[in-house]
Amino acid sequence: MVMAAAAMAAKALTDTEQSAEGRLGTLLDAYGRVQAARGPAAPLSFGRFRALLRGDLARLLPAAVPAEEMDGVRLIDPDGDFDEDFFDLEIEQRVLMRALAKTTHGGRPASTRTLEAEMDQDRVFTALRKRMDQDAYVHGRSSLIRMPAGSDAQLRLSLPSSVAEFYRPVCFDAMWDRWWFACPVCRWPMKVTVHGGRAGTRTGSVRCFHRPHATWGAAYSFKLPDAGRPPVLRPQSRPAAPAGAQAVLFPDLMGQVPEPVPVEGHKALTRGVWRWTTVPGLVEIALFDALRERGLSVALWPELDAYDLLVTAGQGAGRAEFRIDVKDYTSALLLAKKIQADGGDRGGAEWLVVPDYRESSLELVGCVAGEFGLKAATASGIGELICKKAGVAWQ
Repeated sequence: MVMAAAAMAAKALTDTEQSAEGRLGTLLDAYGRVQAARGPAAPLSFGRFRALLRGDLARLLPAAVPAEEMDGVRLIDPDGDFDEDFFDLEIEQRVLMRALAKTTHGGRPASTRTLEAEMDQDRVFTALRKRMDQDAYVHGRSSLIRMPAGSDAQLRLSLPSSVAEFYRPVCFDAMWDRWWFACPVCRWPMKVTVHGGRAGTRTGSVRCFHRPHATWGAAYSFKLPDAGRPPVLRPQSRPAAPAGAQAVLFPDLMGQVPEPVPVEGHKALTRGVWRWTTVPGLVEIALFDALRERGLSVALWPELDAYDLLVTAGQGAGRAEFRIDVKDYTSALLLAKKIQADGGDRGGAEWLVVPDYRESSLELVGCVAGEFGLKAATASGIGELICKKAGVAWQ
């Protein structure tokens, strides 16, 4: 309740397109819901409520209430914009509730966009499995990962008919006038935002909806162009490439500045399918490609996605198989609870692998996974381990 109310308020606080009256009404509604959840023993002023929306959400709860998945969550980013990570958290909570519902009768209300994302994800996997053909499944799912957006002509030529229906017109949040920009990491349309500055100056920013991609360098700024002209993007700061094992899978974005693409005649995956198929699929495909390049036997999504990768390393008595499931959750706590709700991994995986950018979740995930006989690693960590077993170099 508190997280949903805080999200309502944060969205209103940062939505400069909405009228002042509408924003205030939403803020007061959300404030009332948070007050009701806190109870009379822990009153909160409206001014304090507004201030806390810009920080750690856990501070909205009374001291005696455990924060759990709200701990460390921020809904407003340093630029003053609504943080799109909430979309991930909301879906992750719904996935957990669905897993728990198989053994209980619990549930919670969900927003329209969350339910639509869930339905799209369910429908896409049903469509991929429809023919019960492994090669067709791999081709269809790979297409969703490698081409999450494109021109109508490209999509017609490259996509199997089973997944074409999940591509829609580019969403309004990713448009500047009649243009959009593809993320250099995932190729999906990036979020476009206009910022008001001092003395009436305004600037724009373009960044991937997926925070790790933006952190890697899929983040740009631009001066507002003359009417009818597209923006020219300037890269924002980029982190240095990691050393060691993680360097293998780290995307090199140096010199990559997206060009404007016309909205007309182009489509992109729905957000739910992009977030829960394309984004984690990039890790699966990168690991698949890296291991194949090193001479290992690798299969994607065996048995129509019982798990994500089957890797064979070594020969003879030293031969070993690695059954891997990749998990990309924004909240480590929700992933841990999902593992518990599932009783481990129902598809037969022995390794739960998180992307390198979720390395901080590994301690908790590994501890919970171990309760069910599973092992956990980062993508680079498992790649290095498999190569060591096979007697080849990972780096």
